Amino acid sequence: VWIIGSRRNICRSPIAEAVFRKLVTDEKVENKWMTDSAAVSDWNVGRSPDARALSCLRNHGIETAHKARQITKDDFQTFDYILCMDESNLRKSNQVKDCKAKIELLGTYDPQKQLIIEDPYYGNEKDFETVYEQCVRCCKAFLEKPH
Repeated sequence: VWIIGSRRNICRSPIAEAVFRKLVTDEKVENKWMTDSAAVSDWNVGRSPDARALSCLRNHGIETAHKARQITKDDFQTFDYILCMDESNLRKSNQVKDCKAKIELLGTYDPQKQLIIEDPYYGNEKDFETVYEQCVRCCKAFLEKPH
């Protein structure tokens, strides 16, 4: 059970959420995982992912119906893992008191050691593809570890 934290919840985290959801479905273990993503801010609550994120996912045969939301205090009690995209998200998440979830960077699972998944919002399609590739590597490695 996990949630992915980012700043806006329209770029990196919905990509990671969709990638993880596809991986667990392909592995036929989706009943063991509740997957969601959220933002540390309320900037985009209710919005669909960025069009470039949706296009990138579609190019890889992945669809998502995600709507942006802000992380809640309950998430820190409900989820076992909260995987963040960068240090800023990690710092904000670690400020929550009475937390059951293990909070860490998704990038800690990257076999290529790219610790930070950079926000592609001000970039181009290539930057979204880089995020997608990082998320695939990290999510696969996360899923392979014993839980």
